[in-house]
Amino acid sequence: MVAVTSRRRTLAGQLLILQLAIIVVVLVAVAAVSLAQSAATFNRVEGRRVATLGERLGGSPLLRDQLDQPAPGEAIAPLVRNILDQYGVTSVTVANARGRVVASTNPTLVGSPVVLGDPRVAQGRSWFGELEIDGSRELTAQVPVLGDDPKTKKNLGRYLGVVVVGEKSPTWSERLVGASSYLLTYLGIACGLGVVGSWLLARRIKRQTLGLEPREIAGLAEHREALLHGIAEGVIALDPQHRVTLVNAVGRRLLDLPEHCLGRSLAELGITGRLRDVLAGAGRGPEARDQVVVRGGRVLVMNRMTVRKDGRRLGSVTTLRDRTELARLEQEIGSFRSTTELLRAQTHEFANQLHTISGLIQIGEHDEVVRYVDALSRHRASLDLTVTSRIHDTAVAALLMAKSAVAAERRVELRVSERTGLDRLPPELAADVATVLGNLLDNAVEAVGADPSDRPAWVEAELRQDAASVEIVVRDSGPGVAPELAQEVFTHGFTTKAAEGGERGIGLALTRLVCHRRGGEVAVTNTDEGAMFTARMSVLSAVPEGAR
Repeated sequence: MVAVTSRRRTLAGQLLILQLAIIVVVLVAVAAVSLAQSAATFNRVEGRRVATLGERLGGSPLLRDQLDQPAPGEAIAPLVRNILDQYGVTSVTVANARGRVVASTNPTLVGSPVVLGDPRVAQGRSWFGELEIDGSRELTAQVPVLGDDPKTKKNLGRYLGVVVVGEKSPTWSERLVGASSYLLTYLGIACGLGVVGSWLLARRIKRQTLGLEPREIAGLAEHREALLHGIAEGVIALDPQHRVTLVNAVGRRLLDLPEHCLGRSLAELGITGRLRDVLAGAGRGPEARDQVVVRGGRVLVMNRMTVRKDGRRLGSVTTLRDRTELARLEQEIGSFRSTTELLRAQTHEFANQLHTISGLIQIGEHDEVVRYVDALSRHRASLDLTVTSRIHDTAVAALLMAKSAVAAERRVELRVSERTGLDRLPPELAADVATVLGNLLDNAVEAVGADPSDRPAWVEAELRQDAASVEIVVRDSGPGVAPELAQEVFTHGFTTKAAEGGERGIGLALTRLVCHRRGGEVAVTNTDEGAMFTARMSVLSAVPEGAR
């Protein structure tokens, strides 16, 4: 068995065949039009000539005089032959009033009936057109012969017969053979131009498609679609004008883009602020690694790469990962870390206190030991009483006690405002309030601890509650927040610790997400003493994520 494999034509071969087919079709159409024009020209020119000859012969005095005589053929035959020889027409025929041929360039027609193109010729009207004469198609002019006897006036205007002058019409093949010389020339020139043009066009397309054949391009497109929709991360590509050229389903969902977003710019899609800066690469160079952006209630981590080829910028590709759940897990881990820090701080504090008591005992200051222990007990009882008397929710009260110990270890005083008042909250709301309060206190303690000034370091927490909302206010004695970062710390996922260095965090971003989920908001302002963060949350049920 012999296996025959058919080789697929290349793009250049396909273009060449297509170009040649188009050229052949055009040439056939041009030839048809040319032949039609040639036929029209022949009918117009030759028709005028045979009509003129027919009128000239029909007006001959000899013909008028002899046509109604007995045996007129002998007298008229020389006249017919003269017209044929002098003007080179195909046929000349003369018939009498009875419709019988009396003289003709074809002797076999003498005595036969003449074929009239129009019956009105016998009534004195001329006719012009094509007729079948003696087996051939001729362009014919039929001119009536009318009597004109100036002497007797007896046959004036009387129908005496008809003169038929014909010129053979060339067939289509004869016209084509006559025009073949220039048609073949045109065909050769057109084929040559088509081959050269197809070759140049194929080379240009080859360069633009990087030497790939159509089936290879189709395969790449199929593989691209499979890759885009097969990965769990979002992918979005932009051209140099910041128009979307490619995005997968995950990317559309994470960025809340409409289904028909390809070809639209970031401005048309309503993408502004931090998200636009990361996608467009504003001021970040060709690469942007692990940029945190909050979009539609999600914490997104984005990596952007500029695409270049041969020194030309083609656009950029950005990948997106949804880090919302991971951020929440980090927050939960952070709560365990806070507990560990609290235990470590308390251990450190108790160790210092025990060392102090041990030293006092060693030097024999037993009364001072008693006074020191009483002072510690009063301070602890005072702090517990201050917190528990104003905050009746045990989870939030325990958080404040823990943060107080951590702050004390860092030489920061944690205060509870006298205006604080918080009742027992539902468990879900208490968890959200603890999350927001813990993040704000951590950022405040970090900011105050990093302040190089000699001012007393303190952080004050104030919690207020009414029938519809819970308000959390955290003030500190730190350096404050730069005005240009007042909104950026939440939108970008900054933490107060990382703001100066430009590192990205998610603490304040999560704070804003929790507030939004509770139908509230968080904001930061600067006071004469330092920064003040204000967070508000509704006591009603949380807003579903799809509704935000």
